[in-house]
Amino acid sequence: MPSPDVEITSTANPRVKALVRLRTRHVRDAAGVTLVEGHDELRLALDAGVTPRELWWAPELVRPEQRGILDGVGAAAVTSVSRAVFAKIAYRESPDGWLALVPAPGCALAELELPPDPLLLVVEGIEKPGNLGAMLRTAEAFGVAAVVSASGVTDFGNPNVVRASKGTVFAVPVAAAPSADVLAWLRGIGARIAVTTPDGTTSLPGADLSGPVAVVVGAESTGVTELWLGAADATLVIPMRGVVNSLNAATAGALALYEAVRLRG
Repeated sequence: MPSPDVEITSTANPRVKALVRLRTRHVRDAAGVTLVEGHDELRLALDAGVTPRELWWAPELVRPEQRGILDGVGAAAVTSVSRAVFAKIAYRESPDGWLALVPAPGCALAELELPPDPLLLVVEGIEKPGNLGAMLRTAEAFGVAAVVSASGVTDFGNPNVVRASKGTVFAVPVAAAPSADVLAWLRGIGARIAVTTPDGTTSLPGADLSGPVAVVVGAESTGVTELWLGAADATLVIPMRGVVNSLNAATAGALALYEAVRLRG
């Protein structure tokens, strides 16, 4: 059962200010936590086994049928707040009244538990939380074994990544490390490396993506680095008939993963 509800109505409350400071990455990293906003995102995180440390909710904003989630947060400290306070701590323009403080997602590469012949997604240098979140949603939908951030600019614990992923960052295994470490780990587990690039030599529909394989997607502005191109077992190009020569990183990742799942049966 959750702890007794504490009510806060002042936006100047020290606990409210501390929660707002978690928007800064180094503050989150030091505390080892992140924020999950939204009923559906929180529900998915709970179903994935996440145990909140704190739950904040605004009774004025919450729909009556959603209140049952209060019974599923374990021993989390529960705090009810006014509409004004929730507007200060929320990320959404139209918040639904739910915000939880939870342990940051992710583990070390060596701690990832993989099935035989895993399909992996490696994202290098991704900057935009929306793109990383979208790729996590795609990876979870297609049953990808793990998503690995290589020399990432944005972190899995960024609240906007959590939001954009609809909470799936807690439902798919994730890890982050420098690109060189990720490459060495992939070689260690015997995974082939398939890099997406406009200059690829293999058209995506004809690629061999069987067995243990990592699909690699590069940064939004520059694509994959020479490190990955030099290590690639295959370079994949997505056929396009328009005038542009590249796609949004999240879109490219989705197409590559869809084709990989289709080819793998």
